[in-house]
Formats: sequence, structure tokens, C-alpha cells
Amino acid sequence: MDLQTIKKVATLARLQMEDAELEAVRVKLGNIMKFVEQLSEVNTDNVEPLANVVDIKLRLREDVVNDGNQQQKVLANAPEQMEGFFVVSKVVE
Repeated sequence: MDLQTIKKVATLARLQMEDAELEAVRVKLGNIMKFVEQLSEVNTDNVEPLANVVDIKLRLREDVVNDGNQQQKVLANAPEQMEGFFVVSKVVE
């Protein structure tokens, strides 16, 4: 990577960097890019995706839909409420 590309990346990331820092970052990003290229060479055709390197089954809770029973707490700070709902002013004519 050249310094111009590093400056552009720093600008996009909204990082202010001195010229001395840019050279160090250029070397580090170059090493990262080499590693990514090395990873792309690995043959993963017969490798199944996994979520964890340890072959364990995760305990799943039952998926129950509820309202949380928190209506009064949610409405406690509302400037105006009516019949259990927030009251807001009309914004569309």
C-alpha cells in the first residue's frame, strides 16, 4: 500500500495522523493484507461452517412472545398518555 492510500483510509476512518505515523500504519496494513491473501489461499471446500470450535450443543430457551408486562414503567416518563399508550401530536396532514 502506498502512502496516498493510507491517507485516504485514515480520512475515511476520520483519523488524524502525522506523516511519521502514516509510515508505521502502512507497514502494519501491508502485513494485514498479506495475511488476508494467505488466508484466501486455504482450501475450505469440504469444511462445514461452525459457530464454536468446541462441538457442544447450546441450550436454547423456549421462544415465547410476550409484552414484557412493563407498560406502567414504560409510560411512567411519558409527557402525555391515554388508555395505556403514548400520546403524540399529529405530524402528517
